[in-house]
Amino acid sequence: MIKKEEVFKIGQFGKPHGIKGEIALVTNSDVLDNSEDPYIICEIDGILVPFFIEEYRYKTDTVILVKLKNVDDEKAAREFSNREVFYSLDEVDEEDLVGEMTWDSFIGYQVIDEVQGKIGEITDVDESTINVLLQIDREGEEVLLPAVEELILSADHENKRLIVSLPEGLLDL
Repeated sequence: MIKKEEVFKIGQFGKPHGIKGEIALVTNSDVLDNSEDPYIICEIDGILVPFFIEEYRYKTDTVILVKLKNVDDEKAAREFSNREVFYSLDEVDEEDLVGEMTWDSFIGYQVIDEVQGKIGEITDVDESTINVLLQIDREGEEVLLPAVEELILSADHENKRLIVSLPEGLLDL
């Protein structure tokens, strides 16, 4: 059984494309290009289920038309519309991972500052403004941290820890 902590979000399915079972995958990830037998993972009835990819092609830089095995018509493809799409952490190198992950992938990670120590746990991601913010529960109080790679020193995916270097006074705002 696949567990949530074993995957990371790579995008979301849009609408079916045509009548032969293709569906649009909106993503910034290129993990499918680096796999010999590519597959994706979707949550179906609360269970993470792998789906093997028969073929795929790029429509734009951020839209891939995907044909899943055993999904052979528009009706079957429609079942995947608007579903989040995940990929296995085991299938990518750790060095390449941070660039492939979305900020949502860090929900549940502990944030640790190199000077101040433990800050708290990421509980949500606010993408409602141009600046993405990580919502952190700091001893029952919500703290917002700008989601910028410049603040991140390292990411320990195995232990779900994000090591950061915060500017002095940022948490006092």
